[in-house]
Amino acid sequence: MSEQERLAASPDPDSPWRLWGPYLAARQWGTVREDYSGNGDAWGYLTFDQARSRAYRWGEDGIAGICDRHGFLNVAVAMWNGADEILKERYFGLTNSEGNHGEDVKEHWWITDGTPTHSWMRMVYRYPQRAFPYAELRERAARASRDEREPELSDTGVLAEDRFFDVETTWAKAGPDDVCVSITATNHGPEAAPLHLVPQVWFRNTWTWGRDARRPALIASTADGWTRVLAEHQQLGRYTVHFDGRPRLLVTDNETDEAALFGRAVNPSRYTKAGIGDHIVAGAVDACQVVPMGGASHPGTKAAAWYRFDSVAPGERVTVRLRLIAGDGHGSAFGPTFDETVLRREREADDFYAGVVRRGTDEERRVARLAFAGLLWTKQHYRFRVREWLEGDPAHPPGPAERHAPHARNVHWKHMDVADVLSMPDEWEYPWFAAWDLAFHMVPFALVDPAFAKEQLLLLCREWLMHPDGQLPAYEWEFGDVNPPVHAWAALQVYYAEENRDRVFLARVFHKLLLNFSWWVNRKDPYGNYLFEGGFLGMDNIGPVNRSAPLGDGWRFEQSDATSWMAAYALHLMQMALELARHDEAYEDVATKFVEHFLSIAQASTHFGSAGRPIWDEEDGFCYDLVSRTLPGGAVESQPVRVRSMVGLLPLLAGAPLDPWVFEELPGFAGRLDYLLRRQPAFGQFLTWHTDAGGERSALLSLLDERKLRRVLSRMFDEGEFLSPHGIRSLSAAHRGGLQVEIAGWHHPMEYEPGESRTAMFGGNSNWRGPVWFPTNALLVQVLHALEAFHRGAVTVELPTGSGNVVSAGEAADELSRRLAALFLPGPDGRRPADGDRVEATDSPLWSRHVTFNEYFDGDTGEGLGATHQTGWTALVAVLLAGWPAQR
Repeated sequence: MSEQERLAASPDPDSPWRLWGPYLAARQWGTVREDYSGNGDAWGYLTFDQARSRAYRWGEDGIAGICDRHGFLNVAVAMWNGADEILKERYFGLTNSEGNHGEDVKEHWWITDGTPTHSWMRMVYRYPQRAFPYAELRERAARASRDEREPELSDTGVLAEDRFFDVETTWAKAGPDDVCVSITATNHGPEAAPLHLVPQVWFRNTWTWGRDARRPALIASTADGWTRVLAEHQQLGRYTVHFDGRPRLLVTDNETDEAALFGRAVNPSRYTKAGIGDHIVAGAVDACQVVPMGGASHPGTKAAAWYRFDSVAPGERVTVRLRLIAGDGHGSAFGPTFDETVLRREREADDFYAGVVRRGTDEERRVARLAFAGLLWTKQHYRFRVREWLEGDPAHPPGPAERHAPHARNVHWKHMDVADVLSMPDEWEYPWFAAWDLAFHMVPFALVDPAFAKEQLLLLCREWLMHPDGQLPAYEWEFGDVNPPVHAWAALQVYYAEENRDRVFLARVFHKLLLNFSWWVNRKDPYGNYLFEGGFLGMDNIGPVNRSAPLGDGWRFEQSDATSWMAAYALHLMQMALELARHDEAYEDVATKFVEHFLSIAQASTHFGSAGRPIWDEEDGFCYDLVSRTLPGGAVESQPVRVRSMVGLLPLLAGAPLDPWVFEELPGFAGRLDYLLRRQPAFGQFLTWHTDAGGERSALLSLLDERKLRRVLSRMFDEGEFLSPHGIRSLSAAHRGGLQVEIAGWHHPMEYEPGESRTAMFGGNSNWRGPVWFPTNALLVQVLHALEAFHRGAVTVELPTGSGNVVSAGEAADELSRRLAALFLPGPDGRRPADGDRVEATDSPLWSRHVTFNEYFDGDTGEGLGATHQTGWTALVAVLLAGWPAQR
């Protein structure tokens, strides 16, 4: 069976081939789900140091791990180098208050391959041979200012002379519930070194909280010549984990060590979560069960196989194998079928990606494949019942009263009850879904797994996630925050990706987004003037002030980006309605509603605005946010926020073609549009018409007419402003020297910051004041392609501005795509710009062969910054290399 055949046989989330996957989180501690404090300090309530000894409430985490899609049974890799103070079971990183640029993981690992059904996965974790410098990394970050680089693991010297093991884990499914696992560690250092490999299997703790007393069981056994753990779960059923060879089996319970953490005299359970680590590292003989040879353990809920390699020579590779099999297992778990499965799945992965990425150089195809693999690995089981979280559990004391205050975190999202596999922005820094991140993820997903892409977009619209008032949940730190409305855009890309287009999917999404659009209109256009607010809209510190906070004295924001997003949203819903109207004429009326709404937004943004001031600034040829207030007597005063940033480029996104078939097949829509233009001729400036030689007409709806379009593009492609060697910056470099911005009578300093953020706004872990961000850049690439398709090369730009090099919009899109993709490709000096000055940029192939997909990129150098495994929306590079769904 090929990967394509497995996908065809797996259309639903509950399809057998989708049961097991990399759904185990890379970090569960420090999340909102695990925070039961009164002050909302998620990072401080359950810390990294506590995680080894404290049972989680809502999920689990581990290294190179998998679990079932319900998050019950988990398998992951742990290890010990003989020097660390603890067993290495999870990735270490700094909390938001510890890092000089917010939360920051301090480990190195790379996802190196994977297929959509997770029949084949591979990743590499780099483990130091010396004691992991936990305290030193904290101390270095505490001394560093926001103007300094983040201290990294390599800065401590612990990895010098290649004194590390590369631990490569390969997962290959022989069947939907038969998984072959190979763990190979290579000593890259100059001397022999010890290594303990400790693959673990455990159940998520569901029995401690007073809501479900049923307790699953793990029984480890070395009887009958087999080394195995039998797992019995009331819902999942029975599984066996076989271990190759004769490792020592250890069994404990996934229970909190309340005596060690909270000073309790006696633990409720004899064995606790840290028992295996305490036995291996500290030599605590009675910390867990040690299974005798030929014997079996008592039931537990966490078990491990302890493989000891006392001296691994330089260059030597050691391998351990395990196999997860439904039922009671069998004696031939490590027979010929094991290696045959691994080889066959790897070949099938090669065949699969040969059909996905058909163009480009070998290195370009490799980067695209790595991007897809990392994206696939960000799928995680996400479980969160907000009502139960707010109430607390019956077996524990009730939570603080502050958790129920009217403005407490997520107190208005009690309907949310989610237990699904979701695509996360980043494995470690953002192990929770975000609405606009997920929408962008689905575009590359559409090229490899359209069924999953459709399911995810529908999932966020389901009644257990979407708020009853129509709002989509933003992210768990505050579900009620506002992300840009890109869901309809993503649904269209997924729809276009399939040759046999799924109109049922499109209709299901469309109907739910009608509720969401109404929420935007009713909540974010409070004055009914078609100019929208929205707050930070996912672009954290892009403004001089926090746009989500009140300005005072009656001042309010009317945002260029919020208004542009909503204009684009109206057009996307119009396009969806037009597609559906081809088969059901009832949708024609809805399509006319959205074209009218778009035209009203367009007219407000370019002509009226509050106090007669438009968002468009004719003098600067750019769009700005406005701040305005109503004075006594009803007069309105307003002023622009004169900062040239991505918020002024986003009006470019509000455009959509009306192809000839619209006027041929949908006369009701065409007639209504003609009527509108006769009655309100001012609307005509937002349409450009084209009639071909055969008399067929088409039109382009756009927030910016061609004159304004050219002026904005001239700024966008100006190297002194937005155009960098690596993409479009989020803030104009013209602000490099800084400026003072007056807002509501107060002056606020702001300047171009191409790299890490120097402000604490929204935590300070991301920066929109100059870096290159993939999601908005990818949208701009698509806009340029759309302009090329409609104008047939008639729209040209200077690239760069002032160079005299005139190119078509399509050629500009290709050049922008090239610059973005080049971040991950070796340049003339053999180095990738995204590697910057980090250790990955060294000449050693041990580092340089690995590609890291960061959250964002320095606006001057292209160095990757922020989250280090944000293959979510940065995986859009694979789309740039493989081709947009609608253009392939």
